Amino acid sequence: MSTLHVVSHSPFSDSRLDSCLRICGAEDAILLCGDGAYGLHAPALQTKGIKVFVLAEDMQARNLPLPDWADSVDYPGFVQLSLDYDKVNSWL
Repeated sequence: MSTLHVVSHSPFSDSRLDSCLRICGAEDAILLCGDGAYGLHAPALQTKGIKVFVLAEDMQARNLPLPDWADSVDYPGFVQLSLDYDKVNSWL
Protein backbone atom coordinates (compact mmCIF):
# COMPACT_ATOMS: atom_id res chain seq x y z
CA MET A 1 0.00 0.00 0.00
CA SER A 2 1.51 3.32 -1.08
CA THR A 3 1.55 6.43 1.10
CA LEU A 4 2.06 10.09 0.28
CA HIS A 5 3.84 11.68 3.24
CA VAL A 6 3.20 15.43 3.54
CA VAL A 7 5.94 17.28 5.44
CA SER A 8 5.36 20.97 6.20
CA HIS A 9 8.05 21.66 8.81
CA SER A 10 11.68 22.56 8.15
CA PRO A 11 14.08 19.63 8.57
CA PHE A 12 16.45 22.08 10.23
CA SER A 13 14.07 22.89 13.11
CA ASP A 14 12.79 19.43 14.09
CA SER A 15 13.05 15.73 13.25
CA ARG A 16 9.77 15.09 11.40
CA LEU A 17 11.46 14.55 8.05
CA ASP A 18 13.97 12.11 9.56
CA SER A 19 11.14 10.18 11.22
CA CYS A 20 9.26 10.12 7.94
CA LEU A 21 12.28 8.80 6.06
CA ARG A 22 12.69 5.95 8.55
CA ILE A 23 9.26 4.54 7.71
CA CYS A 24 9.00 5.35 3.99
CA GLY A 25 8.66 2.33 1.78
CA ALA A 26 9.65 1.84 -1.84
CA GLU A 27 6.15 2.72 -3.09
CA ASP A 28 5.87 5.87 -0.95
CA ALA A 29 6.53 9.51 -1.84
CA ILE A 30 7.14 12.71 0.09
CA LEU A 31 5.51 16.05 -0.63
CA LEU A 32 7.34 19.03 0.86
CA CYS A 33 5.20 22.11 1.53
CA GLY A 34 5.43 25.22 3.67
CA ASP A 35 8.77 25.34 5.48
CA GLY A 36 9.13 21.67 4.58
CA ALA A 37 10.33 22.93 1.19
CA TYR A 38 13.68 23.53 2.87
CA GLY A 39 13.96 19.74 2.82
CA LEU A 40 15.25 20.17 -0.72
CA HIS A 41 18.57 20.93 1.02
CA ALA A 42 18.42 17.89 3.33
CA PRO A 43 21.16 15.41 2.36
CA ALA A 44 19.06 12.44 3.49
CA LEU A 45 16.46 13.05 0.77
CA GLN A 46 19.07 13.00 -1.96
CA THR A 47 20.44 9.60 -1.00
CA LYS A 48 17.28 7.78 0.11
CA GLY A 49 15.90 7.16 -3.41
CA ILE A 50 12.32 8.08 -2.50
CA LYS A 51 10.13 10.03 -4.92
CA VAL A 52 10.07 13.67 -3.73
CA PHE A 53 7.61 16.39 -4.69
CA VAL A 54 7.58 20.01 -3.57
CA LEU A 55 4.72 22.48 -3.73
CA ALA A 56 5.86 24.97 -6.37
CA GLU A 57 4.35 27.99 -4.61
CA ASP A 58 6.25 27.26 -1.39
CA MET A 59 9.49 26.55 -3.21
CA GLN A 60 9.23 29.83 -5.12
CA ALA A 61 8.25 31.83 -2.02
CA ARG A 62 11.50 30.65 -0.39
CA ASN A 63 13.55 31.20 -3.56
CA LEU A 64 14.70 27.58 -3.63
CA PRO A 65 16.03 25.90 -6.76
CA LEU A 66 14.45 22.64 -7.86
CA PRO A 67 17.01 19.82 -7.80
CA ASP A 68 17.04 17.16 -10.53
CA TRP A 69 15.84 14.46 -8.13
CA ALA A 70 12.60 16.26 -7.16
CA ASP A 71 9.45 17.35 -8.99
CA SER A 72 7.37 20.44 -8.34
CA VAL A 73 3.57 20.40 -8.28
CA ASP A 74 0.90 23.08 -8.07
CA TYR A 75 -2.24 22.78 -5.93
CA PRO A 76 -4.18 20.72 -8.50
CA GLY A 77 -1.10 18.46 -8.68
CA PHE A 78 -1.20 18.11 -4.88
CA VAL A 79 -4.82 16.98 -5.13
CA GLN A 80 -3.91 14.51 -7.87
CA LEU A 81 -1.08 13.07 -5.76
CA SER A 82 -3.56 12.60 -2.92
CA LEU A 83 -5.68 10.50 -5.27
CA ASP A 84 -2.74 8.59 -6.78
CA TYR A 85 -1.55 7.17 -3.45
CA ASP A 86 -3.53 4.77 -1.27
CA LYS A 87 -3.05 6.86 1.87
CA VAL A 88 -1.96 10.37 2.79
CA ASN A 89 -0.05 10.93 6.03
CA SER A 90 0.51 14.52 7.17
CA TRP A 91 3.43 14.98 9.55
CA LEU A 92 1.89 17.68 11.74
